[in-house]
Amino acid sequence: MDGILSYIIDALYSLPGILVGLSFHEWGHAYAAYKRGDPTARNLGRMTVNPLAHIDPLGFLSLLILGFGWAKPVPVSTRNFKSPRKDELIVSLAGITVNLILGVAFMIIWIVLICLPWSNEILNTMVQYCYTINFGLAVFNLLPIPPLDGYHVAQCLFMNAKTYKFFGFVEKYSYVILVAVLIINSRTHFLNTIVYWLMMPLMSLASLILSSGGSSAHGAWLHSEKGYLIIHIKIDYDLDISRLILAPDSL
Repeated sequence: MDGILSYIIDALYSLPGILVGLSFHEWGHAYAAYKRGDPTARNLGRMTVNPLAHIDPLGFLSLLILGFGWAKPVPVSTRNFKSPRKDELIVSLAGITVNLILGVAFMIIWIVLICLPWSNEILNTMVQYCYTINFGLAVFNLLPIPPLDGYHVAQCLFMNAKTYKFFGFVEKYSYVILVAVLIINSRTHFLNTIVYWLMMPLMSLASLILSSGGSSAHGAWLHSEKGYLIIHIKIDYDLDISRLILAPDSL
């Protein structure tokens, strides 16, 4: 019973991050395509941050249950591009770039929140999920497997007569490969580890900022404990707050 309750609480905490991450990711693709000369997504109502326009049920459930997922791909017509390969590469990387920007933005918001005297545990945790999920979406979408962005990036960079059959094989068995990757990650947490190390420099910077400046923070430090990256922040009035940043095996 406790396990079910814990799962429900985690799902509720992660829901805002999932909706924001997926919606802005797909909006990034649509906006980039529009700026490069293709109005297809805009004309179909996909150049929006409304989650209802982008949610893929399977990808949404995967993100809730397994920690990594996807949205409905934004339709793109490459014939509208002036430089098809270059423009498609830009569009493919746009969603990932938006997620990285959001991840950094939410992390900055979190740092500000925990320095406030009226710090709220529920709000802080939701913001933590927001930046973790956005970094996770960026890493996951870099995998060179259809329908993820990394596959389109790989096509733009490496598709030629010699690699045509290989890309055809990957497309044919894409969902089998994708499920296999998710199962392997559930056992090895290799994707979570990439996210973990992606966030490490930012967490170290946050620790330095909090420990060196401002009247509200008297000390801040990082350490790893049982696979968790923990930041400790000592606030005024001898209040010692320990915040969980990322558990690689819990995304």
